[in-house]
Amino acid sequence: MPRPIPIASLLIMLATTIGVGQDAPEGAKPPSLDDGWPTATPASAGLAAASLTEMAAEIRAGELRRITSVLVAYRGSLVYEQYFDEGGRDALRDTRSATKTIAGMLIGQAIARGLLSGVDALITTFFPNRSLQHDDPRKHRITIEDFLTMSSLLECDDWNSFSRGNEERMYVIEDWIQFTLDLPVKGFPPWATKPQDAPYGRSFSYCTAGVFTLGAVLARAVGEPVPPYAQRRLFGPLGIDAVAWQFSPLGDAQTGGGLRMRSRDLLKLGQLYLNRGRWNRTIVIDEDWVARSIQPHVRIDEQTEYGYLWWLRTFESGERPHRAYYMSGNGGNKVAVFPDDEMVVVITSTNYNTRGMHEQTDRILTEYVLQALPTR
Repeated sequence: MPRPIPIASLLIMLATTIGVGQDAPEGAKPPSLDDGWPTATPASAGLAAASLTEMAAEIRAGELRRITSVLVAYRGSLVYEQYFDEGGRDALRDTRSATKTIAGMLIGQAIARGLLSGVDALITTFFPNRSLQHDDPRKHRITIEDFLTMSSLLECDDWNSFSRGNEERMYVIEDWIQFTLDLPVKGFPPWATKPQDAPYGRSFSYCTAGVFTLGAVLARAVGEPVPPYAQRRLFGPLGIDAVAWQFSPLGDAQTGGGLRMRSRDLLKLGQLYLNRGRWNRTIVIDEDWVARSIQPHVRIDEQTEYGYLWWLRTFESGERPHRAYYMSGNGGNKVAVFPDDEMVVVITSTNYNTRGMHEQTDRILTEYVLQALPTR
């Protein structure tokens, strides 16, 4: 007959299991991992834990589909951390186009350090030996800011399967930089809003190729590939030591999507911006760049605007609106910052290329997470 396991040993085993990223009990304090996150329980922070418990039950029951993690930081502390897949805490999450926002952070750092002259720097000047198809003087006037705001004049639209610059067409080409530079200037049919008639003087067109090319511009400006630069200047100061980049066929980092990171580390990026560029009193990103990045520079629709690779909108929940800026990726992946509520939320999902993927994430935010906030 096997010997019974002492109660003390069982407790140690339970603590170890929770520590490597398995589900902690609902409402429990997330573990302190010496990664820079102070932790607290939702209740001690003043949040309604019942709302978060109801959300978790819906996810586990499959009513909310393919959600892999939900994390909440409130008033500077990690107060909620749950994983709903086998990967747990240590899994590197593929949040797809949330990577684009990180590219914007790195561009801002390079400008602050004087390695880039500013957002008005011309894209084609970084590729002086390239010949361009569909050459046009307007292509030579495309700036870093045009790519940061998804509003260049290139015929590039990932939301239009017929677009010459749709990202799926880029992936089957070896040279992604040349693919971008060779795109023609787009036309504006009568039903489309021209830049001069649009708010902020820009016309939005979602273009992954442009953000990938921003990464190539960054690498040329800083004199090294993007991954080691990002590790030294952004991830390292945040205590982020595990990321996985994707690369083009010619070896350039894909700054337009696919960077894999842990959920706790994604939460740090949102908290960094909530703290106006500081992490534990260290200035990581210039405060002025943070402010400029989350200002509206182009309008997408009546509910949504766009900053420097940040999405901007207000979520309606409860008795008041909640202003937000957020990173967003295919599948409904989101790193959302609610500055007036002092809250950052990470939602990761493998709900890729499905109808309603972003709406589901928005539902989690409005019906559960924001509902957990104390009433004012």
